Amino acid sequence: MNWMEVEQLVRLALSEDIGYRDITTENLIGPDLRSMGVFYAKQEGIVCGIDVAERVFSILDPTISFNILKEDGDLIREGEEVARITGPTRTLLTGERVALNFLQHMSGIATKTNDLVDRIRHFPVKVVDTRKTTPGLRALEKYAVRIGGGSNHRFGLFDGVLIKDNHIRAAGGITEAIQVLQRRISHLSKIEVEVENLEQLREALSAGADVVLLDNMEPDMMREAVKINAGRAILEASGGITQDTLVEVAKTGVDLISIGGLTHSANALDISFNIISLKD
Repeated sequence: MNWMEVEQLVRLALSEDIGYRDITTENLIGPDLRSMGVFYAKQEGIVCGIDVAERVFSILDPTISFNILKEDGDLIREGEEVARITGPTRTLLTGERVALNFLQHMSGIATKTNDLVDRIRHFPVKVVDTRKTTPGLRALEKYAVRIGGGSNHRFGLFDGVLIKDNHIRAAGGITEAIQVLQRRISHLSKIEVEVENLEQLREALSAGADVVLLDNMEPDMMREAVKINAGRAILEASGGITQDTLVEVAKTGVDLISIGGLTHSANALDISFNIISLKD
Protein backbone atom coordinates (compact mmCIF):
# COMPACT_ATOMS: atom_id res chain seq x y z
CA MET A 1 0.00 0.00 0.00
CA ASN A 2 0.97 3.62 -0.47
CA TRP A 3 1.39 4.66 3.16
CA MET A 4 1.36 8.37 2.35
CA GLU A 5 -2.13 7.84 0.90
CA VAL A 6 -3.15 5.70 3.89
CA GLU A 7 -2.00 8.44 6.25
CA GLN A 8 -4.22 10.95 4.47
CA LEU A 9 -7.22 8.61 4.55
CA VAL A 10 -6.81 7.90 8.27
CA ARG A 11 -6.45 11.59 9.12
CA LEU A 12 -9.53 12.41 7.06
CA ALA A 13 -11.53 9.68 8.81
CA LEU A 14 -10.44 10.93 12.23
CA SER A 15 -11.32 14.50 11.34
CA GLU A 16 -14.73 13.39 10.13
CA ASP A 17 -15.45 11.47 13.33
CA ILE A 18 -13.90 13.67 16.02
CA GLY A 19 -14.42 17.12 14.58
CA TYR A 20 -12.96 19.49 17.14
CA ARG A 21 -13.42 17.25 20.23
CA ASP A 22 -14.80 14.01 21.69
CA ILE A 23 -17.28 15.56 24.11
CA THR A 24 -18.33 12.27 25.71
CA THR A 25 -14.86 10.97 26.48
CA GLU A 26 -13.35 14.30 27.52
CA ASN A 27 -16.11 14.89 30.07
CA LEU A 28 -16.13 11.35 31.49
CA ILE A 29 -12.49 10.24 31.49
CA GLY A 30 -9.58 11.92 33.24
CA PRO A 31 -6.48 12.66 31.15
CA ASP A 32 -4.21 10.49 33.32
CA LEU A 33 -6.27 7.28 33.19
CA ARG A 34 -4.66 4.46 31.20
CA SER A 35 -6.17 1.21 29.97
CA MET A 36 -5.60 -1.94 27.97
CA GLY A 37 -8.02 -2.79 25.19
CA VAL A 38 -8.40 -5.78 22.89
CA PHE A 39 -9.67 -6.24 19.35
CA TYR A 40 -11.27 -9.66 18.91
CA ALA A 41 -13.24 -11.50 16.26
CA LYS A 42 -16.91 -12.32 16.67
CA GLN A 43 -16.90 -14.44 13.52
CA GLU A 44 -14.36 -16.38 11.47
CA GLY A 45 -12.60 -14.63 8.63
CA ILE A 46 -9.41 -13.22 7.13
CA VAL A 47 -7.75 -10.32 8.93
CA CYS A 48 -6.97 -7.25 6.86
CA GLY A 49 -6.21 -3.67 7.83
CA ILE A 50 -4.51 -4.25 11.17
CA ASP A 51 -1.68 -1.84 10.31
CA VAL A 52 -4.25 0.77 9.29
CA ALA A 53 -6.00 0.35 12.63
CA GLU A 54 -2.68 0.78 14.40
CA ARG A 55 -2.06 3.97 12.43
CA VAL A 56 -5.33 5.43 13.73
CA PHE A 57 -4.07 5.27 17.30
CA SER A 58 -0.49 6.27 16.58
CA ILE A 59 -1.74 9.47 14.91
CA LEU A 60 -3.82 10.25 17.98
CA ASP A 61 -0.97 9.45 20.39
CA PRO A 62 2.50 8.24 19.27
CA THR A 63 3.14 6.75 22.74
CA ILE A 64 0.42 4.12 22.30
CA SER A 65 1.56 0.49 22.54
CA PHE A 66 -0.14 -1.57 19.83
CA ASN A 67 0.57 -5.31 19.97
CA ILE A 68 -0.46 -7.07 16.75
CA LEU A 69 -1.49 -10.69 17.36
CA LYS A 70 -2.87 -11.50 13.90
CA GLU A 71 -1.25 -10.21 10.73
CA ASP A 72 -3.02 -9.30 7.51
CA GLY A 73 -3.91 -12.54 5.70
CA ASP A 74 -4.20 -14.63 8.87
CA LEU A 75 -7.30 -16.70 9.48
CA ILE A 76 -9.02 -15.72 12.71
CA ARG A 77 -11.74 -17.68 14.44
CA GLU A 78 -14.57 -16.46 16.62
CA GLY A 79 -13.29 -15.30 20.00
CA GLU A 80 -9.65 -14.97 18.97
CA GLU A 81 -7.79 -11.72 19.60
CA VAL A 82 -6.49 -9.62 16.73
CA ALA A 83 -4.51 -7.03 18.69
CA ARG A 84 -4.01 -5.53 22.14
CA ILE A 85 -3.49 -1.85 22.76
CA THR A 86 -2.30 0.00 25.85
CA GLY A 87 -2.33 3.73 26.42
CA PRO A 88 -4.41 6.69 27.62
CA THR A 89 -8.03 5.61 27.99
CA ARG A 90 -9.16 8.74 26.21
CA THR A 91 -7.16 7.79 23.12
CA LEU A 92 -8.51 4.23 23.10
CA LEU A 93 -12.10 5.43 23.30
CA THR A 94 -11.69 8.20 20.75
CA GLY A 95 -9.97 6.05 18.13
CA GLU A 96 -11.84 2.76 18.45
CA ARG A 97 -14.66 3.44 15.97
CA VAL A 98 -12.45 4.69 13.15
CA ALA A 99 -10.01 1.81 13.69
CA LEU A 100 -12.87 -0.69 13.65
CA ASN A 101 -14.40 0.84 10.54
CA PHE A 102 -11.19 0.26 8.58
CA LEU A 103 -10.48 -3.15 10.10
CA GLN A 104 -13.99 -4.55 9.71
CA HIS A 105 -14.44 -3.28 6.16
CA MET A 106 -11.07 -4.45 4.85
CA SER A 107 -11.35 -7.81 6.63
CA GLY A 108 -14.80 -8.28 5.12
CA ILE A 109 -13.44 -7.78 1.61
CA ALA A 110 -10.48 -10.09 2.24
CA THR A 111 -12.80 -12.75 3.69
CA LYS A 112 -15.24 -12.63 0.78
CA THR A 113 -12.41 -12.71 -1.75
CA ASN A 114 -10.76 -15.64 -0.01
CA ASP A 115 -14.03 -17.58 -0.06
CA LEU A 116 -14.51 -17.10 -3.80
CA VAL A 117 -10.87 -17.83 -4.63
CA ASP A 118 -11.08 -21.04 -2.61
CA ARG A 119 -14.18 -22.20 -4.49
CA ILE A 120 -12.28 -22.28 -7.80
CA ARG A 121 -8.81 -23.12 -6.53
CA HIS A 122 -8.62 -26.21 -8.78
CA PHE A 123 -9.15 -24.18 -11.97
CA PRO A 124 -6.46 -22.15 -13.79
CA VAL A 125 -8.36 -18.88 -13.47
CA LYS A 126 -7.89 -15.73 -11.40
CA VAL A 127 -10.52 -13.78 -9.47
CA VAL A 128 -10.03 -10.04 -10.02
CA ASP A 129 -11.68 -6.89 -8.73
CA THR A 130 -13.12 -3.89 -10.59
CA ARG A 131 -13.33 -0.10 -10.21
CA LYS A 132 -16.61 -0.49 -8.31
CA THR A 133 -15.05 0.70 -5.08
CA THR A 134 -15.99 3.11 -2.30
CA PRO A 135 -14.91 6.62 -3.38
CA GLY A 136 -11.61 7.44 -1.69
CA LEU A 137 -11.00 3.92 -0.41
CA ARG A 138 -9.88 2.19 -3.60
CA ALA A 139 -6.28 1.68 -2.46
CA LEU A 140 -7.40 -0.01 0.77
CA GLU A 141 -10.09 -2.10 -0.89
CA LYS A 142 -7.85 -3.35 -3.67
CA TYR A 143 -5.19 -4.17 -1.07
CA ALA A 144 -7.81 -6.20 0.81
CA VAL A 145 -8.60 -8.14 -2.36
CA ARG A 146 -4.94 -9.09 -2.69
CA ILE A 147 -4.78 -10.13 0.96
CA GLY A 148 -7.78 -12.39 0.32
CA GLY A 149 -5.95 -14.14 -2.51
CA GLY A 150 -7.51 -12.26 -5.42
CA SER A 151 -5.83 -10.12 -8.06
CA ASN A 152 -6.28 -6.50 -9.02
CA HIS A 153 -7.68 -5.30 -12.33
CA ARG A 154 -6.57 -1.82 -13.41
CA PHE A 155 -6.37 0.64 -10.54
CA GLY A 156 -7.96 3.50 -12.47
CA LEU A 157 -8.45 5.03 -15.89
CA PHE A 158 -4.75 5.91 -16.07
CA ASP A 159 -3.08 2.50 -15.85
CA GLY A 160 -4.99 0.27 -18.24
CA VAL A 161 -6.90 0.48 -21.52
CA LEU A 162 -10.44 -0.90 -21.48
CA ILE A 163 -12.65 -0.09 -24.45
CA LYS A 164 -16.24 -0.33 -23.21
CA ASP A 165 -19.55 -0.21 -25.07
CA ASN A 166 -19.85 3.58 -24.96
CA HIS A 167 -16.28 3.99 -26.20
CA ILE A 168 -17.12 1.71 -29.12
CA ARG A 169 -20.19 3.75 -30.02
CA ALA A 170 -18.32 7.04 -29.74
CA ALA A 171 -15.32 5.82 -31.73
CA GLY A 172 -17.38 4.27 -34.53
CA GLY A 173 -16.71 0.60 -33.86
CA ILE A 174 -14.42 -1.94 -32.25
CA THR A 175 -11.85 -2.01 -35.04
CA GLU A 176 -11.73 1.77 -35.27
CA ALA A 177 -11.22 2.13 -31.51
CA ILE A 178 -8.43 -0.46 -31.38
CA GLN A 179 -6.60 1.02 -34.36
CA VAL A 180 -6.60 4.52 -32.87
CA LEU A 181 -5.26 3.26 -29.55
CA GLN A 182 -2.59 1.12 -31.20
CA ARG A 183 -1.20 4.29 -32.79
CA ARG A 184 -1.39 6.45 -29.69
CA ILE A 185 -0.52 4.41 -26.61
CA SER A 186 2.75 2.85 -25.53
CA HIS A 187 3.74 -0.47 -27.06
CA LEU A 188 4.01 -1.72 -23.48
CA SER A 189 0.29 -1.20 -22.81
CA LYS A 190 -2.26 -3.93 -23.48
CA ILE A 191 -5.61 -3.17 -25.08
CA GLU A 192 -8.73 -4.72 -23.57
CA VAL A 193 -12.11 -4.63 -25.31
CA GLU A 194 -15.55 -5.34 -23.87
CA VAL A 195 -17.75 -7.50 -26.13
CA GLU A 196 -21.33 -8.70 -25.76
CA ASN A 197 -21.48 -11.43 -28.40
CA LEU A 198 -19.33 -13.75 -30.49
CA GLU A 199 -19.42 -11.52 -33.56
CA GLN A 200 -17.85 -8.70 -31.55
CA LEU A 201 -15.33 -11.16 -30.14
CA ARG A 202 -14.19 -12.15 -33.63
CA GLU A 203 -13.85 -8.50 -34.62
CA ALA A 204 -11.84 -7.66 -31.50
CA LEU A 205 -9.47 -10.57 -32.10
CA SER A 206 -9.02 -9.68 -35.76
CA ALA A 207 -8.22 -6.09 -34.82
CA GLY A 208 -5.52 -7.21 -32.38
CA ALA A 209 -7.07 -6.95 -28.92
CA ASP A 210 -4.79 -8.28 -26.19
CA VAL A 211 -7.57 -8.90 -23.67
CA VAL A 212 -11.29 -9.41 -24.30
CA LEU A 213 -13.93 -8.89 -21.63
CA LEU A 214 -16.93 -11.17 -22.12
CA ASP A 215 -19.74 -9.01 -20.79
CA ASN A 216 -22.75 -10.77 -19.25
CA MET A 217 -22.37 -13.88 -21.40
CA GLU A 218 -23.99 -17.16 -20.46
CA PRO A 219 -21.55 -20.04 -19.75
CA ASP A 220 -22.38 -21.81 -23.03
CA MET A 221 -21.42 -18.69 -24.98
CA MET A 222 -18.28 -18.31 -22.88
CA ARG A 223 -17.23 -21.85 -23.78
CA GLU A 224 -17.72 -21.06 -27.47
CA ALA A 225 -15.72 -17.85 -26.99
CA VAL A 226 -12.83 -19.83 -25.52
CA LYS A 227 -12.85 -22.10 -28.62
CA ILE A 228 -12.92 -19.15 -31.01
CA ASN A 229 -10.16 -17.37 -29.12
CA ALA A 230 -7.88 -20.41 -29.19
CA GLY A 231 -5.42 -18.76 -26.82
CA ARG A 232 -4.90 -15.61 -28.88
CA ALA A 233 -6.05 -13.16 -26.19
CA ILE A 234 -6.66 -13.21 -22.46
CA LEU A 235 -10.36 -13.75 -21.79
CA GLU A 236 -12.10 -12.08 -18.86
CA ALA A 237 -15.61 -13.05 -17.77
CA SER A 238 -17.58 -10.27 -16.14
CA GLY A 239 -21.10 -9.27 -15.23
CA GLY A 240 -23.41 -10.62 -12.54
CA ILE A 241 -21.13 -13.46 -11.44
CA THR A 242 -21.94 -14.71 -7.93
CA GLN A 243 -20.72 -17.46 -5.64
CA ASP A 244 -23.50 -19.65 -7.04
CA THR A 245 -22.36 -19.27 -10.67
CA LEU A 246 -18.63 -18.90 -10.09
CA VAL A 247 -17.64 -22.55 -10.54
CA GLU A 248 -19.67 -22.90 -13.73
CA VAL A 249 -17.94 -19.84 -15.18
CA ALA A 250 -14.51 -21.14 -14.14
CA LYS A 251 -15.22 -24.40 -15.98
CA THR A 252 -15.61 -22.56 -19.29
CA GLY A 253 -11.85 -22.00 -19.57
CA VAL A 254 -11.70 -18.21 -19.23
CA ASP A 255 -8.54 -16.72 -17.77
CA LEU A 256 -10.01 -14.08 -15.45
CA ILE A 257 -13.29 -13.62 -13.58
CA SER A 258 -13.95 -10.06 -12.47
CA ILE A 259 -16.45 -9.46 -9.68
CA GLY A 260 -17.50 -5.98 -8.57
CA GLY A 261 -19.12 -7.45 -5.47
CA LEU A 262 -15.70 -8.15 -3.96
CA THR A 263 -15.56 -4.49 -3.01
CA HIS A 264 -18.97 -2.90 -3.43
CA SER A 265 -21.04 -5.39 -1.43
CA ALA A 266 -18.76 -7.33 0.92
CA ASN A 267 -20.15 -7.55 4.44
CA ALA A 268 -17.96 -6.15 7.21
CA LEU A 269 -16.29 -8.82 9.31
CA ASP A 270 -17.66 -8.73 12.86
CA ILE A 271 -14.74 -7.51 14.98
CA SER A 272 -15.19 -5.82 18.34
CA PHE A 273 -13.10 -3.78 20.77
CA ASN A 274 -13.29 -3.96 24.56
CA ILE A 275 -11.36 -2.27 27.34
CA ILE A 276 -10.37 -5.15 29.59
CA SER A 277 -8.31 -3.52 32.33
CA LEU A 278 -7.15 -0.24 33.77
CA LYS A 279 -3.41 0.40 33.93
CA ASP A 280 -1.38 2.37 36.45
